[in-house]
Amino acid sequence: MLTKTTNYMKYSGHGAAFFAVVMGALLSPLTANNAHGAGANGPVNLYSYRQSFLMAPLLEEFTRETGIKVNAVYAKKGILQRLKAEGANSPADVVLAADITRIDAIAGEGLLQPVTSKLLEENIGPSYRHPDNLWFGLTYRARVIFTHKERIRPGEIKTYEDLANPLFKGRICMRSGKHEYNISLLASVINALGSEKAEKWVSGVKENLARRPQGNDRAQVRAIFEGECDIAIGNSYYLGKMLTNEAKPDEKKWASAVNIIFPNQPDNGNGENSTLGRGAHVNISAAGITKSAKHAVEAKLLLEFLASDKAQQIYAAQNFEYPLKKDVSLHPIVASWGSFKPDEQRLIDIAALHDSAARMMDRVGFNH
Repeated sequence: MLTKTTNYMKYSGHGAAFFAVVMGALLSPLTANNAHGAGANGPVNLYSYRQSFLMAPLLEEFTRETGIKVNAVYAKKGILQRLKAEGANSPADVVLAADITRIDAIAGEGLLQPVTSKLLEENIGPSYRHPDNLWFGLTYRARVIFTHKERIRPGEIKTYEDLANPLFKGRICMRSGKHEYNISLLASVINALGSEKAEKWVSGVKENLARRPQGNDRAQVRAIFEGECDIAIGNSYYLGKMLTNEAKPDEKKWASAVNIIFPNQPDNGNGENSTLGRGAHVNISAAGITKSAKHAVEAKLLLEFLASDKAQQIYAAQNFEYPLKKDVSLHPIVASWGSFKPDEQRLIDIAALHDSAARMMDRVGFNH
């Protein structure tokens, strides 16, 4: 279902104090935007898989700096199908997705155009952008392991591979294996270890499940708190959201019961260049300019803004994610988790293994 939003909500949510500090410290307009924006008129039409509460502060600030308005359509699904149906007549200038699978599927259908931008190439590393610059990552989050603070000893779990150890039989909770987050994780394991070892691994994880896969990432942390399991896999930003959830204080208790582990770190006794030390799997939010864009100049300005220090810090304040631009401050809660090495396998290679990973989940009967 697609929902058009014309009046952006004011910022209200987690990390409001940090957001205020960020905005107070970064009031000067972007030089790049001013340099290119003189001839820009807009508006920019955006199709977004990311929710309006995340995007509204960013779009409002972009409009404040450039004078270019953004018309946004938000959707949980269906954007690819809509773009295909609209074809060359699509009003969309920019598409923004919350994960690599969706943005790369849109690129794979020939619906995005390459973007030439020194700023984007400098700010977004090659592992996190399309090789032909059809899309650029904006933020990333890690697929981490949550463990009970008392029932799992420090150092007992260091890698994704450890989750298949029979020692943890009946102690792991996960959401559906067919969810995009877990398919992307499995695709990364296939890319790192090969299909045979990856299938053995995911079969081992299935054997260690405490219950049939169900719920979302927050539900797995709740299950740890309630004693249903000791270990779960989830996205890193959910821990920040739960720890600061004033509307649902029970989530604070759930989150306070777990440790966050960034798997496959070389400083955990794993070799820097070994698969065990390859780093934690990460996924991205990403954006690209449509091939049918009627406002390509303005669309490029929006992408460059989203990759700027200011926008990257707004993301950090709003959603407990990691900026892809280097040397941008993290939210204090995120910073408290310490630094980690992300898996630097090219995300486009992982996206290419999406269907293979989904079929593997079916073969091992992960959800049954």
